[in-house]
Amino acid sequence: MAKLLHEELKFYQRAKATDVLLGDNNTRYFRMIANGKHRKKHIFSLDNDGVKIEGQNNLKNYITQFYKELFGPSEENHFAFDESRIDDIPQVSQSENEFLMAPFTEKEIRDAIFAMEHDKAPGPDGFPAEFYQQFWDVIKGDLMHMFHDLHRGDIPLFSLNFG
Repeated sequence: MAKLLHEELKFYQRAKATDVLLGDNNTRYFRMIANGKHRKKHIFSLDNDGVKIEGQNNLKNYITQFYKELFGPSEENHFAFDESRIDDIPQVSQSENEFLMAPFTEKEIRDAIFAMEHDKAPGPDGFPAEFYQQFWDVIKGDLMHMFHDLHRGDIPLFSLNFG
């Protein structure tokens, strides 16, 4: 049953249909809209002077060559970068730096979570924004602990993308 609900949510979110009523079931309608949008984003063939180009490798080679010819060969430059010159670059003041480096506050995290839109695709952990908003009082301690660990550098940022 949970797998069915997960699949229903996936197609509902993928369809991004706004003209259905809350509570509508996962119907053929959602699947057709979601799959139709996917097909619109895919190039199946191109026509070049009456010659039809098909196949992913042929399309990739043709498009690559087209843009190489469009932009031409790269030009040589002799620019030098002097890293000691910082007088013309705006610098962060000490007070701005302290503000940026301060640990996350509960208010900042709560405001960010409650600013997320509903009915969007779930994050890498599989939970949509509504979960975090609905159960904020239950999970805020764990979230605060995670954000403090992240701020201290104890959690690698890369691992957060995989839930």
